[in-house]
Amino acid sequence: MKETGLRNSAFGADKFGFSDVSALHWNLLEAPLYEHAIRNGEAEIVAGGALCAETGHHTGRSPKDKHTVCDALTENSVWWDGNRKMTPAQFVLLYNDFLTHAKGKQLYVQDLYGGADPKHRIKVRVFTELAWHSLFIRQLLIRPERSELAQFMPEMTIVDMPSFRPDAKRHGGRDGSDTMVAIDFTRKIVLICGSSYAGEMKKSVFTTLNFYLPAKGVMPMHCSANVSKDGKESALFFGLSGTGKTTLSADPNRVLIGDDETGWSPDGIFNFEGGCYAKTIKLSQEAEPMIWDATNRFGAVLENVIFDPETRAPDYDSDKKTENTRSAYPLDFIPNASRSGMASHPKNIVFLAADAFGVMPPIAKLTPAQAMYHFLSGYTAKVAGTEKGLVGVEPEFSTCFGAPFLPRPPQEYGNLLREYIAKYNVDCWLVNSGWTGGIYGVGRRMPIKVTRALVTGALDGSLKNASFRTDPYFGFAVPTSVPGIEPHLLYPMKTWKDKAAFDETARKLVGMFQKNFVKFEQHVDAEVRAAAPEVRIAAE
Repeated sequence: MKETGLRNSAFGADKFGFSDVSALHWNLLEAPLYEHAIRNGEAEIVAGGALCAETGHHTGRSPKDKHTVCDALTENSVWWDGNRKMTPAQFVLLYNDFLTHAKGKQLYVQDLYGGADPKHRIKVRVFTELAWHSLFIRQLLIRPERSELAQFMPEMTIVDMPSFRPDAKRHGGRDGSDTMVAIDFTRKIVLICGSSYAGEMKKSVFTTLNFYLPAKGVMPMHCSANVSKDGKESALFFGLSGTGKTTLSADPNRVLIGDDETGWSPDGIFNFEGGCYAKTIKLSQEAEPMIWDATNRFGAVLENVIFDPETRAPDYDSDKKTENTRSAYPLDFIPNASRSGMASHPKNIVFLAADAFGVMPPIAKLTPAQAMYHFLSGYTAKVAGTEKGLVGVEPEFSTCFGAPFLPRPPQEYGNLLREYIAKYNVDCWLVNSGWTGGIYGVGRRMPIKVTRALVTGALDGSLKNASFRTDPYFGFAVPTSVPGIEPHLLYPMKTWKDKAAFDETARKLVGMFQKNFVKFEQHVDAEVRAAAPEVRIAAE
């Protein structure tokens, strides 16, 4: 077996049992990974210097194919209503079949950290069969100093084998599925197969931290984070894919902590990752200059982006392959990104909802009880391509804004968040980054300049001085006017031509909220139950 790269000389024998592979490439840097990916026919270089790859028939995550081992550790601690079970015996079969499948192959290994805070980070070893996957995960997690690799002892192992196809009966997968993500929290091993979508790896680390950290009193969150330049006022941005977590946290006037996954401990907040995973559909240099610059350079990894075969210029407007086109790049590609990945306790929390119905206001102020209600509800919209088989946009209630990544019952995360909000007196806001003037397909997307201006007002405190009205459908406080914002945008009904259609649609969405929250009612107090939306008048 050939071995290249830098590995732990004392503990390098920890190769996961891969004794019959042709080569193990340890902790390769960007340039050699480019060379391997191109030599293997995995990817191409595009204008600007990024490495561009395709993910095949999976252009997003496959949450229905994620399975968790049910054993003594997880039987009574995992939220089985939201997680699929597999037996320890099925996991062992899958593990052994991985070893057999790997015979004669060359594999790439990266030793990385999940978590910027040394008190709460996890050491992760990632084996991949694709060189571009190795580059992807290297850019997305936290890269140890080269000197640290000599003593690196992995606490978690991920094995990523896109070419392996699981057997549903043998391995306990879904009938008809050729994909599986299997997590064993006791062994701290994740096996990924049947998908070339690289995001499965990073979300596996997030899921693992979501299992272990709450027991330590640390809140793991599917959110981006930034902080004022003086380091005194940090903010969290919750939301699913496509709602604006990356865009809104990449504020040139603030310091970026991270764009997707954040922890909140008694010491403050900290990034789980060392990179950003930005959506690139409709990416423009004018609207998002920092993300544009980070994407169009050597070291960035593009997924499913169309490019001109002659000039190699990427076409970010094209959704020919998927709307879920992506760019992965390290945080230091963003000029104002935090080098520590840590910040003080947040002063503001923003819940982002891409409202496909087009009835929510662009921003609303939430009471603590309303914040708990909307956190557990997790309303947003799924965007085409972010999950296999999804076409167009569909409304979704994803509890805690991250149901696919929650091993534990949602109320555990909700109660922990509510405790932190109360303890540190945090202001909470709901922002509609979705549609206005009509439902998806009829109305228009909320202008990003409007969303940015309103979020800026929330974070700098100026929005607190506005006059507010009570929304007649959702009950939260909405500004009546904000300097520089078109007045009618703050009154969603006024943006619709058919007022009766707006009223009918808003009532429908209120009913969806109420129906969805039934499953949480027994786990929350009367104050939170009373925060549910309720139509108070027929129309404004």
